[in-house]
Amino acid sequence: MDPRWLIIADDLTGAADSAIAFAKRRLPARVTWGEPRDEGPSDVVAIAFDADSRQMTRDAAARRHRDVLQRLIQPDMRVFKKIDSTLRGHPADEIGALIDVLATRQPRLRAVFAPAFPAGGRVTRGGRVFVHGVPLERTEFWNHARPEAQADLSTLVESAGLHARLVSLDIVRGDPARLRAALDGSRGGAAICVCDAEVEDDLDRIAAVDDAATFFAGSAGLAHSLAAHASLDGGRHVDAVVCGTSRRGALLVVGSQAGPSRAALADVASVPGVRPMTVRAHDLLHAPDRGLPLSAMSEALESGSDVLVDVAPPAGGVLTALPQVVDALARRIAPLTASASALMATGGDTAAALLAQCGVRGIRLVDELEPGTSLGLTLGALTMPVITKSGGFGDAGSLRRILERLRFIRQTGTVA
Repeated sequence: MDPRWLIIADDLTGAADSAIAFAKRRLPARVTWGEPRDEGPSDVVAIAFDADSRQMTRDAAARRHRDVLQRLIQPDMRVFKKIDSTLRGHPADEIGALIDVLATRQPRLRAVFAPAFPAGGRVTRGGRVFVHGVPLERTEFWNHARPEAQADLSTLVESAGLHARLVSLDIVRGDPARLRAALDGSRGGAAICVCDAEVEDDLDRIAAVDDAATFFAGSAGLAHSLAAHASLDGGRHVDAVVCGTSRRGALLVVGSQAGPSRAALADVASVPGVRPMTVRAHDLLHAPDRGLPLSAMSEALESGSDVLVDVAPPAGGVLTALPQVVDALARRIAPLTASASALMATGGDTAAALLAQCGVRGIRLVDELEPGTSLGLTLGALTMPVITKSGGFGDAGSLRRILERLRFIRQTGTVA
C-alpha cells in the first residue's frame, strides 16, 4: 500500500497550501481542524490538520502538536510538519514535540528541516531565510519581539533544546550519495538536518532522499516536492470536480493585515460587479451592528454581485487583538454564506473562524491557483467552493485573479 501523509500545521491556510500539493496532482487530499479524530481507514493520500497553535505559548503549542500526532498517526502514515516560511509561531518547539513521539516509533528516525519556498520568494542560504532577497529579520514578517539571532535556523532549532546540522547548498546539489550520508547523520533523532535551498530543484533533491524513517519539516515548497514523488508512485487519482452553476455572487473576506493582501484590495474593489465593504476593528468589538448592512449585502449576493469585506487597519497601522477581531467578524458575516455561491478568505485566522461559524468541518482540496492560494469544496453543514489564501503571499492582482476563478466556477459549474 502506498503511504499516506499526515500534515500538521499551525494555521488553516498553511495546512491547505501543503495538502494542495497532493490535490493538484489528483491525489485525494483534505484539510480538517478542531478536535483530532481518528476516522479509521481512508482513501485520502494526504490529510492536513490545522493545530491552530500559532497564537499559543511555546509550551502549549508543543503539547498541542504532540496530542494531535498521537491521536491521528496510523501505521501506514508518513508525517510532515508544515511550518510558516517566515518562521512565525513556534516551529522549533513543535518540531521537537513531533520528534519526541516519532522517535519512540522509529528508532532510526531521520529529521530533515527545509523551510524554503522558492515559488513564494522564500529561500534559505547559509542557514538563513531570505524573502525576495531580503534577510527575513529585515522584512514585515519578522516578529521583532523575537531575538534576531533566531532568524538563523540553527539557532532557532537549538532554542528548543535540539541539535542542528547545517546541510549547505554544495551538499544538496552534489552527489546524491553524499547528501544521503549527510542526512543520515541525524539518524536516531540525534540532530535535525537544516537544509539550504534556493530553487525547486534543491527541494526535489532533498525530497528524493526519502525513506519510511524520514520525518520532514518545511513549508509548502517541500510539500510540493514530496507530493511530486508520491504522484509518481501511483495510487488512486481523483476525477475532475464539478458543482452546480449559480447566479449568486461570491463572498470575499480579507482579514489579513499583511502588505500583499492590502495591496490587492484596491485592485479588486474597482472591478465591475464588486461591492466593497470596510469595517473597523473597533466597531466589530464594540459596535457590531455598525458598518455592515447585512440585509443589503445579502441582497447584493443574491442578485449576482460579489461582496468584498475587509477589516480596516487602525490609524497606527498595527491591528492588535487580532483573534478577537476575526472571531467577531466571522460571527457577524457567517449568515451571508447562505446567499453566496462561493467563499474566499485571506488569512488563516480569518478563514478558520469563518468556516467554523458556518459549521464547516473540513475542506476537500481540489487545485492550487498560485502559491499560498488553495481551492476546494467545504465539508460539513455547508457545501460550496472555497478559496483560502495566505495573507503574506501574492501581489496586487491576486484577489482579482481569485475573483475571476470564482466567477468561472459559478458560470460553468467546473471547479477543476
